[in-house]
Amino acid sequence: MKRALVIIDMQMLMQQRLDAGRDCVNGDAMDRIAALLSAFRKAGESVIHVRHAEPDPTSPMHAGAPAQEIMPGAEACEGEAVFVKSTSSPFASTDMERHLRDAGIDTLVVTGAVAGFCVNTTVRAGSDLGFTMIVVRDAVMGFDLPDEHLSARTIFDVTMAHLKSDFAEMVETSAIVSEA
Repeated sequence: MKRALVIIDMQMLMQQRLDAGRDCVNGDAMDRIAALLSAFRKAGESVIHVRHAEPDPTSPMHAGAPAQEIMPGAEACEGEAVFVKSTSSPFASTDMERHLRDAGIDTLVVTGAVAGFCVNTTVRAGSDLGFTMIVVRDAVMGFDLPDEHLSARTIFDVTMAHLKSDFAEMVETSAIVSEA
């Protein structure tokens, strides 16, 4: 088993949502991601950064826009793979799958944002492609959908339950850090 830590969309849009007081689960996920990053780097294991960029120049996630910038602590180190996606899953709009296969990586330890969106689709797509998917539950951020009157907790719990039932193993940061 060769694994990689995958950090999804830890960009300033998430911090802006937190600063605005949006209903959130794991608003402190960046602290856990930093611990995971440190453990993977220390062990010489692969780290993969997935970032979102919209082609529409009016989007807050357009390349170079403040919301699209990387959150402090989630920056890539030299030699770490960075994939910039324009879709929910990086498997759909980047060559991440080829990179993983070429590197012999078969297990993805997934963290980041947002649980009900990009984390969800990445885990499902990875599972469908035959990768072993591990979700670090306390290192994944989830937000509400106020227009739908759905709380962050409801969306997060349902998403994690769906992923656990068919697509991924669920773990906490402490379990991964103790293995590295």
